Amino acid sequence: MGMAIASLPKANVLGVAIDAVSVADLHAAIAQAIAEERRVTVLHVNAHCLNLAWTRPWLRQYLNDADLVVCDGKGVQYAARWLGTRLPERITYADWMWQLAAWAAMRGFSFYFLGGRPGIARKAACVLQSRWPALKVAGCHHGYFDQTPGSADNQRIVTAINRTDPDILVTAFGMPLQEQWLARHRARVQARVALAGGAAFDYLSGELARGPRLLTQHGWEWLARLCIEPRRLWRRYLLGNPLFAFRVLRQKLRSRPGGDAPVARRTR
Repeated sequence: MGMAIASLPKANVLGVAIDAVSVADLHAAIAQAIAEERRVTVLHVNAHCLNLAWTRPWLRQYLNDADLVVCDGKGVQYAARWLGTRLPERITYADWMWQLAAWAAMRGFSFYFLGGRPGIARKAACVLQSRWPALKVAGCHHGYFDQTPGSADNQRIVTAINRTDPDILVTAFGMPLQEQWLARHRARVQARVALAGGAAFDYLSGELARGPRLLTQHGWEWLARLCIEPRRLWRRYLLGNPLFAFRVLRQKLRSRPGGDAPVARRTR
């Protein structure tokens, strides 16, 4: 990703290397990849993602093979600081996509939006383009297609993306489906930058509400999301958050002399 990014510190949280990047750093890395026509993959992690990676070795390996891994959660930010590395920002799609779109529109970079329910990606694109008419969205497709390896749908989607030749592909299937799809198909997708955006299109389109800024800006977004979608998310937060804290505590204890802490092996 360039010497400036490669030289930044990385936090090891539950065996995943997370880059200590700001939004400005991330934009600079994306611009460099597009200018040099290199294919890079940028992934975001929160406590839920790191819990998933703990029990899915393929996901942990994929995160550690990515060009950049970005902090998308106050819990991860607090855990990294406690373990000895400061992550400068929490970069979450619900906020960052607006910044990314404004920045990309000024530079003429193009997007392809893949994911969400039928019509949601297109609605998200229209919302962004109503604010920044110069924004280029080369194509959109929903996430309800056959993602089985070797399926005709997968080939059709890859062909559609490559035909539009976007600078930035945003996939939004939720974790870990979006990471799994990228792991299987990234080598054939010609977009310069690939992102895994979770619920980004739902937020942009207005289909999914965010909680009050008092919660979202102070480490309590999980509580706001739980209040909005309790039936779907209770297990993720009420069970997952304490489990994440316990695993981080165990890593902290094992990092002491004589301990056996998990190793983050990403070297990019």
